[in-house]
Amino acid sequence: MVSVSSGEQSRAGGRKGRVYDCDVLVVGGGIVGLSTAYALTRARPGLRVIVLEKEAGPARHQTGRNSGVIHSGVYYRPGSYKARFAVQGAAEMVKFCTEHGVPHRVTGKLVVATHRAELPRLHTLAQRGRQNGIPIRELGPCQITEYEPAVRGLAALHVGTTGVCDFAAVAARLAELAADAGAEIRYGSAVAAIDRRPGLGVAVRTADGRVLRARALANCAGLHCDRVARLAGDHPPARIVPFRGEYHALAPERAALVRGLVYPVPDPAFPFLGVHLTRGVDGHVHVGPNAVPATAREGYDRRTLDAAEFAGTLAWPGTWRIAARHWRYGAGEVHRSLSRRAFTAAVRRLLPEVTEEDLRPSPAGVRAQAVLRDGTLVDDFLITEGPHTVHVLNAPSPAATASLPIGREVAGRVLRGL
Repeated sequence: MVSVSSGEQSRAGGRKGRVYDCDVLVVGGGIVGLSTAYALTRARPGLRVIVLEKEAGPARHQTGRNSGVIHSGVYYRPGSYKARFAVQGAAEMVKFCTEHGVPHRVTGKLVVATHRAELPRLHTLAQRGRQNGIPIRELGPCQITEYEPAVRGLAALHVGTTGVCDFAAVAARLAELAADAGAEIRYGSAVAAIDRRPGLGVAVRTADGRVLRARALANCAGLHCDRVARLAGDHPPARIVPFRGEYHALAPERAALVRGLVYPVPDPAFPFLGVHLTRGVDGHVHVGPNAVPATAREGYDRRTLDAAEFAGTLAWPGTWRIAARHWRYGAGEVHRSLSRRAFTAAVRRLLPEVTEEDLRPSPAGVRAQAVLRDGTLVDDFLITEGPHTVHVLNAPSPAATASLPIGREVAGRVLRGL
């Protein structure tokens, strides 16, 4: 067992003679963890912060494997963390990218209804967006083609504040800024054990046997956040159930079919946004993702199986309750995963000119989706606290967009507990 020892003098300003290697340990070197480290160093200069990241560099998982969209906040329930942090975060992210030379573009996007049954949902979405303070223009069929000549639909919303950026580059810059302010970023440092002593702090043993002691821990471990919370002795209300998001890209000679971002009308029962079209900062057009259950938390292809992780997913009651409640939706996603023709048909609803030959395989991502015991998909960001610990337990999309305000929220909770 890792232990928190005491000594004659603190290496990190500890009280009552306790020895600490730092004030705060941040677990996870994705965009949320690095934003938290950045926020901590800005809020309290001189604070000793160490970030532990198991990979050899930052942003190797959700941050670096998404579609790069700066979300406007139009989808999210008014007053929720997602709504507030996405709207605020989008503006801050554009400003951050501008100030630090990170590639980005504010392109605007269309949310397109292609069937009459979707029109009431599109109207509700427009109302929700306006409640969140987002400027929205409602379009008819002819107006759609003014923005996207190759896209067809019955009606659409134009959301002008949506954009794209390189979130991996944002994460790398946050790491540099945090390090310049005194934080230490340790790559190749997987957390193996955590010992928490109320009134003292936490001690973490990494996979290479090193022990680090701190006054507090911020868990921003993404795909592994629930496991880290349990290592700390807390009992998270949700379990991460991984969903693989599979992407394609339009062939370069067909990329001109899409000018910006084009989305279908989402199903309000799910946090997934459906197969959409994204022209990235590099000019490539990404198509997807779908959402299929993954057999490993880092299961970026169908062949990857982690038996222990998959068994843990199957042992969680919420997994079976999701399957029973939403099997038809899930079957459709799996069908599109296995059938190129079915995937193409989903794209053709928005972009009729696309053929199977126009689609190229593209790297997949895995969404760390928190699921409650009763099978409810956690719809908002979920941040919990324990003695000396703050856990970010649900931060999928739009967490990259919202990463700056999320980082401040986590940092604020950590600092209040010191």
